[in-house]
Amino acid sequence: QVQLVESGGGLVQPGGSLRVSCAASGSIFRISRMAWHRQSPGNLRELVASITSDGSINYADSVKGRFTVSMDNAKNTMYLQMNSLKSEDTAAYYCNADVWTRANSFNSYWGQGTQVTVSS
Repeated sequence: QVQLVESGGGLVQPGGSLRVSCAASGSIFRISRMAWHRQSPGNLRELVASITSDGSINYADSVKGRFTVSMDNAKNTMYLQMNSLKSEDTAAYYCNADVWTRANSFNSYWGQGTQVTVSS
């Protein structure tokens, strides 16, 4: 099995910065892609940013120029640096990873989420 653990969420003022992390552990052979999604009350879960093992990156239009996603392949850890935060960035942020396990299976896993609240 594979576990994803997010950390780094919290309360930040508008215009501030925050970095969230997602650490993957367990029976991992190779992570092909990791992504951050977010969901606020009453809204559907949306993709925020994704990164592949070869460094291909995509962002939602709403966060381009403000958020930066990165991945440390050696640590199986993904980061999301969030700058110039706005109240509309308030949401639970979820980590997702597409993983080849040591049992030679390919599965998509989700973390439990970390809350980011942008408020004065």
